[in-house]
Amino acid sequence: MKAWESALIGPQTTIEEAIAVLDKGGLRIVVVVDEQRRLLGTITDGDVRRALLRHVPLNCSASEIMCSTPLMATRDWSKTRILAAMETHQLLHLPVVDAGKRIVGLETLHGLLNKKIKDNPVFLMAGGFGSRLRPLTQNCPKPLLCVGGKPILELILESFISAGFHRFFVSTHYMPEMIREHFGDGSRWGVSIRYVHEDVPLGTGGALGLLPREEIDLPLFMMNGDLLTTLNFQKLLEFHEEHSPVATMCVREYEHCVPYGVIQSEGHKIVSMVEKPTHRFFINAGIYVLSPELVKSVSPGTRVDMPTLLEQQIGVGRDVNSFPVYEYWLDIGRMEDFQRAQTDVGQLFNE
Repeated sequence: MKAWESALIGPQTTIEEAIAVLDKGGLRIVVVVDEQRRLLGTITDGDVRRALLRHVPLNCSASEIMCSTPLMATRDWSKTRILAAMETHQLLHLPVVDAGKRIVGLETLHGLLNKKIKDNPVFLMAGGFGSRLRPLTQNCPKPLLCVGGKPILELILESFISAGFHRFFVSTHYMPEMIREHFGDGSRWGVSIRYVHEDVPLGTGGALGLLPREEIDLPLFMMNGDLLTTLNFQKLLEFHEEHSPVATMCVREYEHCVPYGVIQSEGHKIVSMVEKPTHRFFINAGIYVLSPELVKSVSPGTRVDMPTLLEQQIGVGRDVNSFPVYEYWLDIGRMEDFQRAQTDVGQLFNE
């Protein structure tokens, strides 16, 4: 049983029994749920103390003293957003619920701040021209365009930091001095940031050849610098380490609806008609975990795109796995994507 499950009680549990759960569980919170585990309220040490001050009998039901309107998070909240909410509302705990308001977890401030440190290097690709976002990128590299008051690349960096990562490399090409000036050596965030520069564009995978090979001793995260996502990076790493492929590519389901009736025929005879069919595909989400061996196989100065590099590995019998991304994901490639990000980021990262 997960530790947080020991903190669940029913609404008819007595205050005295709730106090025993508080004392025994050590989480400093009790979560009141119905028979379907739908969240009804929470009880903290402060709630109990206020009840005692009001001389509420201990044999009364816990529902009488619970907070019936607790703040709650949903599965897609990033740890950065959860921490921000805890700080804003001065909370030590935050229940996590699904779409039906059933509790699926309990985040604690202690647990978030005492996360495991991950030594895996993270390689953020920030060299693109951002041509489709001109004139915004005329005098600013796309990764430095602000979404919700912060550069896109800074949001990505902070997402990795909140997951426990601290070794960063950034590839640059277009307006590199602006990126270096903003992020420096990473000390502002308490992490290490180093840069590799593409004198000429090397494709989406060629910059791997510019990394210091002797320092790539663990699976490396590689991510485009124009993405917003609440992907759980630690879960991705656990998946990669469990299966040990040469590479893991994150994929995203994409739907395409044909706006017409589709006709299938044999000669002049119609055999079927499907009105406006929807086709589903998995697309490359621009996030990878790569084995040190694969990273070191890319020679300096080699121009290669990631799909080509991975197809080469598949061609020689090496395993390349896919990891579906169901969390929030947005590729900020077009002006409408950038405008959508401005609306989304407040809910995903800043609340």
